[in-house]
Amino acid sequence: MTPTSPNTATPVKKVTVAGIFLIIVLVGLLGAEAFFGYKVSVLSHQQERIKEDYSVEHSITFGVFSVDKWREKIVSVMDGKVSDFKMTTEQKRALQKSVEAQLNGMVDKTFAEFNKPQKGLAGKLKKFAVNTFVDPSEIKAQVPMFAKTIITTVNSPASRKRLKSIASSKIDQLEKETYDNSQVASSTVTSHIYRKYKVNNAADFEKTITSQLTNIRTETFNSSYAMLGCVLLALVLWLLFRKQIHLHTPVFVLALLFALVLLLVGVTATIIEVDARMQTLNFTLLGENLSFNNQVLFFQSKSIMGIIQSLVDQPKPDAILVGGLIFVFVIVMPVLRMIGKAIYIWGSERSKENKVVKYIALELGKWDMADVMVVGIGMTYIGLNGILQSQLSNLNIKEELLTTVTQNNTSLQPGYFIFVGYVVYAGILSLILKKIIAK
Repeated sequence: MTPTSPNTATPVKKVTVAGIFLIIVLVGLLGAEAFFGYKVSVLSHQQERIKEDYSVEHSITFGVFSVDKWREKIVSVMDGKVSDFKMTTEQKRALQKSVEAQLNGMVDKTFAEFNKPQKGLAGKLKKFAVNTFVDPSEIKAQVPMFAKTIITTVNSPASRKRLKSIASSKIDQLEKETYDNSQVASSTVTSHIYRKYKVNNAADFEKTITSQLTNIRTETFNSSYAMLGCVLLALVLWLLFRKQIHLHTPVFVLALLFALVLLLVGVTATIIEVDARMQTLNFTLLGENLSFNNQVLFFQSKSIMGIIQSLVDQPKPDAILVGGLIFVFVIVMPVLRMIGKAIYIWGSERSKENKVVKYIALELGKWDMADVMVVGIGMTYIGLNGILQSQLSNLNIKEELLTTVTQNNTSLQPGYFIFVGYVVYAGILSLILKKIIAK
């Protein structure tokens, strides 16, 4: 017996070391998955808040639909035209002809008045004097010189300055009389958002937001890939140690924790963004270009929990019912299934024979609608994307004086892919559980 004892003890020691190594690695991967999942959830909410601020600042209500914005742009063009006003040679010639015509008309009208039949002695004396001493042709010969003098005087720097002052005062008066109720709200919102992001103008705000969103998007996707990579690596390790039957129970319980993290992140991180914009609107007025850029027509960013919250907060009973059903069948049921599976595989023989535990662990899957939610979100994305693309294309205009370009930025977000990962992983766990039970 002595020679055989060492031979039987050695493999037990190797298996124990291998098992401890596997458990330690899986616990480390679980911790890494939870860390990256936390980052995904935090970053997605941060991105949602930034984009909401951006959509408010660039809202079409404070842009294209704002009378104040149009007034500012039109007044700026008018002021520029008045300030830069100079009479061209063609304009001077045209004006001279017009002045000459007016002066000749005045001469003809004046002599016509004198040549009317006069009844009184004074009138007859005036008529006689005018016809005797004044020749209309001589006066008309001097009309071009008079017209030129008038135009020169009008076009002098002092006269132009007075005319510009009169025109500017009228424009200012028009500006004061043209307004809507969005100016105060727009100024308040803009100043608040600028303070929040520590910027002073629109250009700095645009640059800051673009930089932040680019960094967040990169970090979010990298964390999502790392999270799913941890789950995939855990499955590979399990495949390598699948013959170690005594490790099936603790490894399966750890696998359920991997699934729980996927589910929690999948329902709290953003799954879809609906973003419709008028990228540019260019309008030509008096030869000058008026433009509006990045006008947000509609923006919504939701997670599964956000969708449920929106439905429950509505005063309509049917919306509350739908929100409650989604919460039960998409979140509560999967968690119950995981708890039931853990009790079933970890518990005693008595707990395994319990009908409730057995039903929750093995039969409750028919009530788990997580996979249905995946399909529903996918179909919703396809439908919304198609509708928005069709409607926005109708707003694209390319005319001589007006050009508009729309943009559809609707997209699925990392939360959706993590939720899909949970559904696939949960299906794999169900198959593994059946094999464990069979053995």
